[in-house]
Amino acid sequence: MKNLKIGDRVKVISGQEKGKITKIKSLIRKKGKVVLENTNTRIKHTKPAKTNEAGKIIQFEAPIDASNVMICNEDGIVSRIELSFENGKKQRRAKKPNVKL
Repeated sequence: MKNLKIGDRVKVISGQEKGKITKIKSLIRKKGKVVLENTNTRIKHTKPAKTNEAGKIIQFEAPIDASNVMICNEDGIVSRIELSFENGKKQRRAKKPNVKL
């Protein structure tokens, strides 16, 4: 969770959307969840607030657990991330050899 950032390409590794490659839209760090673009969409029906209004159907992306996604490169190869210090700065890189993020 701490290694994921908004905009990272990830692959869903378990659940209903298994195998789908998408980007991270937002992070919910306290709960350990991520919201992905066009993934895990849900429909919510709302009642009218006033008598003259009509009810609405709202479609939204529900969060999934961060443990169900792995970071993915442009070729679709998934890998875990390790943090390394190079030139006094923290760098993220893939644990698998010859895989660039």
